[in-house]
Amino acid sequence: MTQEHRFIYLASQSPRRRQLLEQLGVRHELLLPNAAGDEAEDAEAIEAVLPGEAPTTYVERVTGLKLDAAVARHARRGLSPAPILCSDTTVALGRTIYGKPEDAHDAVRMLGELAGHEHRVLTAVALQVGPRRLTALSVSRVRFVPMSRAQIEDYVATGEPLGKAGAYAIQGRAAAYVEHLSGSYSGIMGLPMYETARLLRAAGVLAV
Repeated sequence: MTQEHRFIYLASQSPRRRQLLEQLGVRHELLLPNAAGDEAEDAEAIEAVLPGEAPTTYVERVTGLKLDAAVARHARRGLSPAPILCSDTTVALGRTIYGKPEDAHDAVRMLGELAGHEHRVLTAVALQVGPRRLTALSVSRVRFVPMSRAQIEDYVATGEPLGKAGAYAIQGRAAAYVEHLSGSYSGIMGLPMYETARLLRAAGVLAV
């Protein structure tokens, strides 16, 4: 690892992404917005879906915008130079995009639509290394068994679906309803290990 790349900045509040970076042995510091100095950042506007936007286009665009905001945040704060990592995950059934549910009622609706079907989980990763931007995309498939209304409501009542794309956490209680998955388990969690490691190697953060 080069002297300037002893650590990276992670522009994400997700504890799962932190856990996955630690699994790779990558030292990182959080680079998050704060109410005092980042009023210009509008997370809801960044995550808004454009009319007719395809899921792949959406997740890559949102990841890029989040990284743009993180790069600007880094510059405003005059922080030490280091690569900046950003990632975003979305769930798609056909061309329908399922982001984070607004509330429990919305989570019940999403899970009712996903139950009994196979959907895609798309996670885009972007790494800013000085003037260079490295990107990758992981696409996995998950099939839920049919779920009764009572099963869905009981799961939503745990609170686990809130704040999760598609209203579920693959590493949590939702696993009981996953009949089949293919692709990247860590990507479904929010940070695909293989793709992320490949970007980090290209940036000189990981040696092997």
